[in-house]
Amino acid sequence: MKEKDRQALTIGFIGLGLIGGSIAKSIKRIFPIYNIIGFDINSQSLKMAVQDKILNQAVNDLTEMKACDYIFLCAPVHYNIQYLETLKHVMKPNCILTDVGSVKNDICRAITNIGLEEHFVGGHPMVGSEHTGYESSNDRLIENAYYFITPTAKVNQDCIETFKNFIKDLGAIPIIYSPKEHDEITAYISHIPHVIASGLVNLAAMHDTENGIYKQLAAGGFKDITRIASSSALIWEHILLSNADDIIQGLQKYIHEIDQMIQAIQAKDSRYIYDYFEQAKSYRNAIPDSATGAIEMHYDLYVDIPDEAGVLAKIADIIFEASINLKNIGITHNREDHQGVLRLSFDCSEDMQKAHSILKNTNYKVYKR
Repeated sequence: MKEKDRQALTIGFIGLGLIGGSIAKSIKRIFPIYNIIGFDINSQSLKMAVQDKILNQAVNDLTEMKACDYIFLCAPVHYNIQYLETLKHVMKPNCILTDVGSVKNDICRAITNIGLEEHFVGGHPMVGSEHTGYESSNDRLIENAYYFITPTAKVNQDCIETFKNFIKDLGAIPIIYSPKEHDEITAYISHIPHVIASGLVNLAAMHDTENGIYKQLAAGGFKDITRIASSSALIWEHILLSNADDIIQGLQKYIHEIDQMIQAIQAKDSRYIYDYFEQAKSYRNAIPDSATGAIEMHYDLYVDIPDEAGVLAKIADIIFEASINLKNIGITHNREDHQGVLRLSFDCSEDMQKAHSILKNTNYKVYKR
């Protein structure tokens, strides 16, 4: 449908942090005629969104959401639950209520208790970042990302299809699962990995020396695989307590895996050890690169460079002349898990691919992560 032929909808956002702000920005970029209303206890977020012309209206009273066709709950879950009673009495009969939380258990229970099941089509964009807040949001965060749609059993099928098509219009990839299935999946591919990453960091910290040699040498592969340990402690406190059953079950299975490996090492069982790493390698290599997942993707290249003056500036000039946005540049001294001493970081896959081609054609030896 052409933009000029599309009916202008009114979209409400309760919470304009990283996810809420990014979805609002995507809507405004793709559907500039849509009317976007924002509510947030952080007045600075509202102010920035108005200045950016993302919000048509900033409100401090949820009754102002009465004209909304969609309402996105993007605040922490316990705040979202507190807002439901007010929303129940102001929402239009055909308003679709959704959320963006990575756990559905608590919000779905509250939706059922308050009698909003016929309105609620839960959602969860599979995007992540160590950064938080409206200032970190961007209008392409959910583009090409899987977007869980988790409707309640009482939602009309037409509402589900309407919301699915809306999410598709925003450039995301909608996938429909029950709230229970969603929580189990995200426990294994997001929640448990965050626990393990933080555990690895704490383990290294406990054994570090006075001169911090562990920290110094961790700048290579260790820093990459534990990057998600830099996420918000407050957010993960709430996630773990909200999805406790699935996370505990997964962690117990992981402990069993570690115990099995300990026994194999003690028994010098080379076959078990080889198969363990081979199976992991096979499954990991089969994970597609075509869409973003629960944990933020980084787009890095590594380049072999001679130790001589001016080489960094030369490479930066090559990339600048090609109009490629270079996010970060640095030297890595720990090359245990990747080749190439110069690390180049980009905002998106397209920029990384373009830089790879140009540098390769300029006779540099370039490696993708």
